[in-house]
Amino acid sequence: MYRCVWLLSRLPPHLGLSPRYAGAASAAFRSLGGLRHPSRAAAASSSSEGNGGRALDTSLFVPLHVQPLGPSPEGDIGAELTQPLNKSEVLKILNKFYKRKEMQRLGGENGLDARLFHQAFISFRKYVMESSFLSADVHIILNDICCGAGHVDDLFPFFLRHAKQIFPMLDCMDDLRKISDLRLPPNWYPEARAIQRKIVFHAGPTNSGKTHHAIQRYLAAKSGIYCGPLKLLAHEIFQKSNDASVPCDLVTGEERVLVDPEGRQATHVACTIEMCSVTTPYEVAVIDEIQMIKDPARGWAWTRALLGLSAEEIHICGEAAAIDLVTELMYSTGEEVEVRNYKRLTPITVLDYALESLDNLRPGDCIVCFNKNDIYSVSRQIEARGLECAVIYGSLPPGTKLTQAKKFNDPDDPCKILVATDAIGMGLNLSIKRIIFNSLIKPSINEKGEKEMDAITTSQALQISGRAGRFSSVFKEGEVTAMYRDDLVLLKEILNRSVPPIETAGLHPTAEQIEMFAYHLPDATLSNLMDIFVSLSQVDGLYFVCNVDDFKFLADMIQHIPLNLRVRYVFCTAPINRKQPFVCTSLLKFARQFSRNEPLTFDWICRHTNWPLVPPKNIKDLVHLEAVHDVFDLYLWLSYRFMDMFPDASLVRDIQKELDNIIQIGVRNITRLIRASEATSVSGAIAVPDDFPLQRTEVNDRMLNLEDLPAANQDQFSNATKVPGQKRIRRSKALGYKPAEVQSNMKSHGQGSLAARLVREGLLTQEMLKQLEREWQVHHNNNGNFPTEKRDNQNGSKGTGKKKK
Repeated sequence: MYRCVWLLSRLPPHLGLSPRYAGAASAAFRSLGGLRHPSRAAAASSSSEGNGGRALDTSLFVPLHVQPLGPSPEGDIGAELTQPLNKSEVLKILNKFYKRKEMQRLGGENGLDARLFHQAFISFRKYVMESSFLSADVHIILNDICCGAGHVDDLFPFFLRHAKQIFPMLDCMDDLRKISDLRLPPNWYPEARAIQRKIVFHAGPTNSGKTHHAIQRYLAAKSGIYCGPLKLLAHEIFQKSNDASVPCDLVTGEERVLVDPEGRQATHVACTIEMCSVTTPYEVAVIDEIQMIKDPARGWAWTRALLGLSAEEIHICGEAAAIDLVTELMYSTGEEVEVRNYKRLTPITVLDYALESLDNLRPGDCIVCFNKNDIYSVSRQIEARGLECAVIYGSLPPGTKLTQAKKFNDPDDPCKILVATDAIGMGLNLSIKRIIFNSLIKPSINEKGEKEMDAITTSQALQISGRAGRFSSVFKEGEVTAMYRDDLVLLKEILNRSVPPIETAGLHPTAEQIEMFAYHLPDATLSNLMDIFVSLSQVDGLYFVCNVDDFKFLADMIQHIPLNLRVRYVFCTAPINRKQPFVCTSLLKFARQFSRNEPLTFDWICRHTNWPLVPPKNIKDLVHLEAVHDVFDLYLWLSYRFMDMFPDASLVRDIQKELDNIIQIGVRNITRLIRASEATSVSGAIAVPDDFPLQRTEVNDRMLNLEDLPAANQDQFSNATKVPGQKRIRRSKALGYKPAEVQSNMKSHGQGSLAARLVREGLLTQEMLKQLEREWQVHHNNNGNFPTEKRDNQNGSKGTGKKKK
């Protein structure tokens, strides 16, 4: 085969081969010259193994389409040199080639596993069979094989050439592996490596004073940076520093506050950890909540700060479980770690009894729930008892959270109860006497991006429990318990476990690395580039690659919009909750407007959000207002990255503050909003989202479950509480929600105002009243004896096993 093409390329013109044909043959020979000999292919090819011996996921390689060749004005050179091909014979040859084990093995040595080999062959066969003519080299070799002058294996170089056309990554796999080699992260930060940093680890539980000691050193330094996990914490240090006459700037994703009236940077800065500069020199840096270095989504930010901050002293605050990992990471940089251990300043007690009933609430109590809908349910039941409560959950604006915290902390305010999610675990100073866990099951996302429902970890339980009895609050001793008796046993078990040591730190591909990938794979989508990067990435045992599902979700969402890669990357790193459709839609509209080079003005954002807005009339309105607040946050976040395209940041910030006040009105009246939501529900059931977990409700100081109803009527009740288009209410959590109205025949049972009050407080529904009516009738028919029914355990049961959604 090689000899045949070489001879053609060497024939002189006087022997009848025109320059056009000779040039084609020479080009064919040169292309073959670039192919490696099969015996050397294995040594020269890229390994098919990624990090730690895990196989490369070749399903991520999306084949490019190679268009079959149409008729050529110059004619079919191969046919003129030899003869036209018999396509039926060619098909037999191609299929024989595919079945050859030797060819499949050789394909594997050149990076084509079984999946890629099959896809490449299908494309190659289609190209050969559907092309009006083939290049001279391919035509000649196929003709030789048809005539018996060549072997089917001689097709392999041409097949491999085609495979590299549809899978361009095969030609640059070595380069891609070098780009995605994440085994030496310390080398990414030359400014930090140029100095010998002093590392001090302040280790201890919540309320042990560890952060206080680090901040004192920060305030005493000539220059410093504080890196925290939340905007609220950055705000707190910003205020504390300026109150102590230490000029301090504030930097978060959505906000920049320079205290110098002329706009010069202050010597100190408080920032969210993603925003810290790894090139600016400081005397002291504080990294708070270091245990979050293991977070599947955000852990990379702590790794970057720890390895990259260019400060003479690095003060790290967090759980002792991170000491060993930080020590190892610093060993790789040649730096030693000084550990300072702290003990809790105030005692905390795990009670031997559960709360059992909301009637047992006391001033200073905080009920902790793990989703927003539980917040609504519990707060409504509390206010039905004539008590005021403050409400705090993650999606509330920072201003609203602070206002609710102030309301709860104020000794002169009648609000003495707090209902909150684990958002209180960081960033808020609260005067809590007793933490009460409403549930111990919390949804979470693991490192693989899978959603799990599992009992809270010991670290989470300790973080939340530690909010009780703070040193700076009016309660110098804290207490912890559960709402239900069966949860208390598990809570004690969780709190008694030791916190497992943190073993790995998160990493995330940078924009520069993805741009280098895109240079080699120009036709791949950003989502596909990210997948290939993660699959090829190599990390050592101290690191892991953070979950990129949110990034890929946004990348896929805006893929059809024409944006350059760097802009696309920035949009995909926007910190939004992809479960909020309005926020995702807004990002899509922002990107589309950006692609048209049309600035997103204040008028545009007002039209998009229907500003001005009014106080919410129901829970749905409140949730929408929270989403609008997040859209304003998104605008501000993008405005600091694309100032020309998002020019009205100051105006948007002004209306965002107004919106915060409107949301505060809604949260203050949250019980009324819940009642309004119920009044618009269907058939006496509340119109709630699919993931609204309905809670057990107290009736006459005991827990009433659906199983408490007669068996014959359980399905009837379940059907009655089903709302079209929504999930059926789970049996064990079905009661406790008010109907739209009270039927006039309630008084016929002699219950009058009592029944009306029970319905008004959400403790009875119309279906329950109908059931009571039927049982009342049976009572009279049976001479005053109620039929006996089998009861389940009144306290219910709560599973502790792990479930994956």
